Amino acid sequence: MKLTTCLLLFTASLFAQSQREFPKDYFRSPLDIPLMLSGNFGELRNNHFHAGFDFRTQQKEGFNVYASADGYVSRIKISTYGYGKAIYITHPNGFTTVYGHLQRGYGKIEAYIKANQYKTESYDLEVFPKPDELPVKKGELIAISGNTGGSEGPHLHFEFRDSKTEFIINPLYFGFGSLIPDTKRPVITSVMAYPLDENSVVNNSTIPININLTPQGDGTYIAEKVLAKGKIGFGIIGYDSDNNSNNPNGIFETTSYLNGNLSFDYKFDSFHFDQTRYVNAFIDYPRYKRSSQRVQKLFMKNKYPLVILHTDDNNGIINMTPNIDGTYRIESSDFVGNKSTVTIPIAYSAQPANMVTEMIKTPYFIDVTKDYNFEQDNVSVFFPAGTFYEDFYLDFAGKDKKLSLNNKLIAVHSNFTVTIKDNAVPESARKQTFIANTEGGKLSYNDTYYKDGAFNAKVKLFGQFELAKDTTPPVITLAKSIQGKWLSKQKSLVVYVRDNISGIKDYKGYLNGKFILFEYDYKSRRLTHNFDDNIFADGRNDLKVIVSDNVGNSAIFETYFFKSKN
Repeated sequence: MKLTTCLLLFTASLFAQSQREFPKDYFRSPLDIPLMLSGNFGELRNNHFHAGFDFRTQQKEGFNVYASADGYVSRIKISTYGYGKAIYITHPNGFTTVYGHLQRGYGKIEAYIKANQYKTESYDLEVFPKPDELPVKKGELIAISGNTGGSEGPHLHFEFRDSKTEFIINPLYFGFGSLIPDTKRPVITSVMAYPLDENSVVNNSTIPININLTPQGDGTYIAEKVLAKGKIGFGIIGYDSDNNSNNPNGIFETTSYLNGNLSFDYKFDSFHFDQTRYVNAFIDYPRYKRSSQRVQKLFMKNKYPLVILHTDDNNGIINMTPNIDGTYRIESSDFVGNKSTVTIPIAYSAQPANMVTEMIKTPYFIDVTKDYNFEQDNVSVFFPAGTFYEDFYLDFAGKDKKLSLNNKLIAVHSNFTVTIKDNAVPESARKQTFIANTEGGKLSYNDTYYKDGAFNAKVKLFGQFELAKDTTPPVITLAKSIQGKWLSKQKSLVVYVRDNISGIKDYKGYLNGKFILFEYDYKSRRLTHNFDDNIFADGRNDLKVIVSDNVGNSAIFETYFFKSKN
């Protein structure tokens, strides 16, 4: 951990020293339509910070996507999830640009993708072309925009990375601010005050409370006075937007000061993918789980290695003692300097709390710096040190080979292991048996392995766990029968697949015994084959589709149709 932290801090220092060296006119827009953001760099997302810009594409697919500068395609990753179809271009000046959620590549790039997919007989693909295989020029058409992967609507994901370190860099440092004018101040909608230990009180409360704000019309806010004792911290809810769209995006930088001295600062300039899950420590995670509101905390109870943060020696925590009195100031600004300021008068007060929530204590206390293994009635759970961000009391129960971990308001940073012992499961059934999350009567699959009489799964979510069995194969259907019909006018072939227990893992399609490429869209449960691949025969074609679930159950669908090549 110390080595990682030092490396991250060193990289952050180098970033700060070289900001003025970022080329402002080297890269062009990847689109030839006005740039409108639906998501900006560092925006708070589910379990991650957003790693680039999301450009709107007028709620439709099919726009040309261009290389932002000379370089070569250094990586192509095709996946059902994540960025979907993504192209990476390495440039000679030390940076890499990424283009995600593409509908397809274009020209030589699409031909390269298809050749490798047919070679590997797989839709999912990750390849690293050599510098001389797919060179591109600035402004060259490389792809068509789409909605693939984890995209929730048509758009282009675009990002910059340092080619050597893989650190992601805010595109605004490369001159994209000139393409997205911004004269709007960030908006702060709420300020929260947090009592941080059992002896802390804020405005007669031992639970986090909202601080009333009065906007002044000039980008400043005056807050009600905070009377407190003990260790406290603050957090904000806010957003930023630009002149091209009113989309509520993330705030670039927020700095807080105690009596004029730096208390806490974050700036979304650059971070590494290894750090992105720290978003769950950065926000008030329990409040987010209860209300979907993301409060950005301006303190750290336990320090974590996120390079966008800079704090005082107390990590943003204020110890309200009788000699503490003054002003706490919060400044939120965008990349070009538009700023909003909140001024909060604070003072020590020994007044008792009239809003109190008792901490529920259990026999299972978690110190985040230690390993723990808890076992009860044939079920156990192992937490390696560093699994969580803050200490807490675990709500743990095992009974009838079922495990309950009910701390759903606690953020999990890394995998922990759930184990359920069951010697009664015969060897022939072990492959189809797995540890499932059970919520609302629905089973969720976890990758499970069997060892020494026990089933084991590495998970990242709390909840209810039990053994489940899946002996039902997936279901393969067509919207309407094609058997014996002529499909000469059809450009594609669509098959629907579903598996309601362990989920779809693999699929293969064949025409007349030859592999054909199907693209799987998990959102619509649809497999699509494009006849442009020119695999079909002139006349009768025999189709065979094989789909397998996560525990190995398979289904086979067969039919035939006719198609003319003329």
